[in-house]
Amino acid sequence: MTTKLEGTTLRVGGIADLNATNATGFRDETRAALNTGTITLEVDLSRTTFLDSSGLGALIALHKTMVSRGGSLRIIKPTPTVLQILELTRLHRVFEIVET
Repeated sequence: MTTKLEGTTLRVGGIADLNATNATGFRDETRAALNTGTITLEVDLSRTTFLDSSGLGALIALHKTMVSRGGSLRIIKPTPTVLQILELTRLHRVFEIVET
């Protein structure tokens, strides 16, 4: 996993799978990388080939964290498989999804 802070945006990427094995670590590492000035969290899922309920739970937890801070979470370039899961769970209505 990579993190990069650019101004008020934290970008997280390099995630191959987001599942029960690594979801808690992903959530905790991402929260630890946030600072008081972070308004937007961008999670790049362009390399993610597998997402399960634990991964969804981590994304929801991070979304709640950002909303409580007055910010937002964006999903960047989800793979077709991940996008399908977000649509089936209707989370595409919760998260801002940027496909380009």
